[in-house]
Amino acid sequence: MLPNASPTPPHALDPIDRRIVELLAADARLPNARLADAVGIAPSTCLMRVRGLIERGVIRGFHAEIDPAALGRPLQALIAVRLSVHSREQIEGFTAHVRALPQLLSLFHMTGGDDYLLWVAAADPHDLREFVVEHLASHPSVAHAETNLIYEVVRGTGVF
Repeated sequence: MLPNASPTPPHALDPIDRRIVELLAADARLPNARLADAVGIAPSTCLMRVRGLIERGVIRGFHAEIDPAALGRPLQALIAVRLSVHSREQIEGFTAHVRALPQLLSLFHMTGGDDYLLWVAAADPHDLREFVVEHLASHPSVAHAETNLIYEVVRGTGVF
């Protein structure tokens, strides 16, 4: 993950920056020369624009999309978690606890009926049950956890 910069308001991106972001969102490994050609600018200008998007916090990182099944974790689930108390210590402690777990793919801290939504990958139903029991149901900050199995994950087309 790249350093946190203050986010740029969406209206501050010109059409070229928007197209750069769109193309990199589809393929973060796109070579700079091809990216520059696709948006109609010189490679040096394109590189400067990409660096500017990073510095302004528009691009926060470049990531590989990994198939959990290929790593022995084919079972995915979304787990809604409600905390018993909403003190800063409990929120920060719970976040740090689950963020360090190898089963966690993403963590969403939310408003509404549930406090968190955890996207996890497990080897099998027993592994998923052990994750819930060992790391959620027995955690002192957790009041309730509800698990929903995922049939399929389909990536969206982007942010625009």
